[in-house]
Amino acid sequence: MIPRHAVMTALALALGACGQSREGTLEIAVMGNSSALKESGQRLSPAAQLLRSATHEGLVSFDEQGRVVPALADRWIVTDNGQSYIFRLRDGTWPDGKRITADAAAAALRKTIAGLKGRALGLDLAAIDEVRVMADRVIEIDLSAPVPELLILLAQPEMALLWQGKGTGPMAKGQDEEGASIFTLIPPEQRGLPKQPDFARRARKLALTFASPDKAVSLFNDGYADVLLGGRIDTLPLAGSIGLTRGNVQLDPVIGLFGLMVDSTQGFLGASANREALAMAIDREAVIGRFNIGGWQGTTRVVSPDVEDDLGTIGERWQGMSIEQRQDQAAARVAAWKDAGKAIPTLNIAMPAGPGSRRVFDQLQSDFARIGLSIRRVGERDRADLRLVDIAARYGRATWFLNQLSCTVQKAVCSPVGDERVAEARKSIDPAARAALLAEAEAEITAANGFIPIARPLRWSMVRSGTSGFAANPWGWHPLPPMAWLPR
Repeated sequence: MIPRHAVMTALALALGACGQSREGTLEIAVMGNSSALKESGQRLSPAAQLLRSATHEGLVSFDEQGRVVPALADRWIVTDNGQSYIFRLRDGTWPDGKRITADAAAAALRKTIAGLKGRALGLDLAAIDEVRVMADRVIEIDLSAPVPELLILLAQPEMALLWQGKGTGPMAKGQDEEGASIFTLIPPEQRGLPKQPDFARRARKLALTFASPDKAVSLFNDGYADVLLGGRIDTLPLAGSIGLTRGNVQLDPVIGLFGLMVDSTQGFLGASANREALAMAIDREAVIGRFNIGGWQGTTRVVSPDVEDDLGTIGERWQGMSIEQRQDQAAARVAAWKDAGKAIPTLNIAMPAGPGSRRVFDQLQSDFARIGLSIRRVGERDRADLRLVDIAARYGRATWFLNQLSCTVQKAVCSPVGDERVAEARKSIDPAARAALLAEAEAEITAANGFIPIARPLRWSMVRSGTSGFAANPWGWHPLPPMAWLPR
C-alpha cells in the first residue's frame, strides 16, 4: 500500500505543476460545482452569478467595492424627483459586431424584467412603469414612485442584457490545455471601444477552479490559489481552522436573511403560535457562540435594523424575557398540543452540507429538545418541514427583506396583508409614509412566523496579501473583471 503522505505529496506536486504552467495568471478557487459554467436563464447559483457578471453586461455593473460603475451605459442622470432614470449607452458593438442601439438595449431590458416575474427580484423592480427609447443611444426608465436602489438592482447579474442569446463581455470564457476554466478580458477594440494602449501590459488571465469547500480551502492554504470565493456560514469553520490566524480571511459586512423558513404547515406547524414557539426556543447567543466570530449578532427581526428606511418602531422580539422564560413558554405550547392528543413527529430541517451547518443544527437540536421537539437534518434539496436559508441582501432597504418573504415567493406561510402594505409603500412618493407602511408590513409578516430569524448572514473569502481587484463590501459580491486588471 502506498503511504498516505506519499499520495498527498504527489498530489501537491501535480497541483504545483498545474499552477506553474499558468505563469502570470491569477488562480481563483470557487466553492461550487463546475456545472455553474452551463447554467442559463435567471435562476442562478452563486457561482453562476459570478460567471454571468463576468461575461454579460447590463446597463451598469459593480466594482470590487460594491459601487455601481458604467457598463453598457457610460453615463446617466436621475430626474423627475427620482422617478426617471435616463441612460446614455456607450459606443460599442454586440457580440456579432452590430452596433449597440437603444432600440435593442431597451427590448433586451424589457425581456429581462418580464423574465423575473414571480421572483423577489421582480418585485424589487415592480415600480418600473416603462422602458422607453429617447434617442439612438438613449433610453429612459420611468418609475411609478422613486426607487433609490434602482442602479444597484440594474447591476445584478440577472439584469445582464443579451443579444441573440449572448453577452457583451467584458470577459470571455475558455479553457487551457489542462482543462481549467480561463477568463480573459476582451480587448476594447474588439468590443467597438477605443484601443487602450496599456491593455496588454495590465490585463491578466484568471483561472477558476470549482471545488468542494474543503478542497478549495486546501488549494488556497497550499499556495495553489491566490483567491478563494464563496464562503458562507456552512463552511465558516474551514476558514477558522486555517486562515484566520494568517490574516487571509476577509469577512464582508453583509445584511440579509439567515434562519429557518417554514416549508410545511402540516400538524403542529399549521398554527402561527406554534411556529412562534420554535422562534422563541432558539438561543441565538449560543448559536453565535459556536462560531467565535467577533461582532456577529443574532436577531429576531425579519428586517435588519441597519436599513435606511427603518423607523426604529419595531424592535427585537420578546424583550425583557430570558431565554429560559421563552423556552418555558414555548414548551407549554408544545405540551398543550400533545395533551390534546395530537402527535408531533420529528421535524425535518433541510440544510446545506458543511461543518457550520452541523454546528447550527446541534444548537437547534438542543434548544428544540428543551421544549419537547425532536428534529432531523436532511439534505439541502430534500423535502422538509423547515429549511435553513442564508441569503445576503442585494440592497439595504426594508423592501428587499419583505419581498423575499412575500406570498409571491414563499408559498407555505406568508402574509397577504403584509404584501398589501408593501404594495402601497411601493406606490408612495412620500418617504415618511413609505417607511410607515413598510413598518406595518414587517409587523404583519413577523406575526405570520413563516420565517424564523437567527442572525445576520456571514460571507467570507480568502485572499493572498497583495492581490489587487478584491475588496470586502456590503453585498458580499466579488466580481471577476476588477481582479483581471493589474495596478497601473
